[in-house]
Amino acid sequence: MSKESFKSFVKLHPELATSVMNHKSTWQDFYELYELYGEKNKVWDSYLGNNALASVSSAKNKSSSMTELIQMVKSVDLDSVQKTVGSLQKTIGLLQDIGIGNTTNTTSKSSSYEPRPMYKYFDD
Repeated sequence: MSKESFKSFVKLHPELATSVMNHKSTWQDFYELYELYGEKNKVWDSYLGNNALASVSSAKNKSSSMTELIQMVKSVDLDSVQKTVGSLQKTIGLLQDIGIGNTTNTTSKSSSYEPRPMYKYFDD
């Protein structure tokens, strides 16, 4: 058995990485077990058994939440959504008009101002 086959085995079973992160075992221990017993042995049941059941239940929860999401999307009234979006667009347009009106007035005032020269002498 090679290191590459061990790597592919670990990729199929991410529970092993969790065991290493929790300091329950090391990669060296897993590799030795893999070399001695192979992939299909009861040795792996203690590492993979509990997490395999948890992954199956989490997959069921994900599928049920997807079903709920689909049902929620089906129940949305698209006419009311379109009316709401239309009213929001009108409101944004009104706010932009108000904002543009104020910015043009302030720029015209600032453009009429000319600073006084600093070194100009005034004759009396």
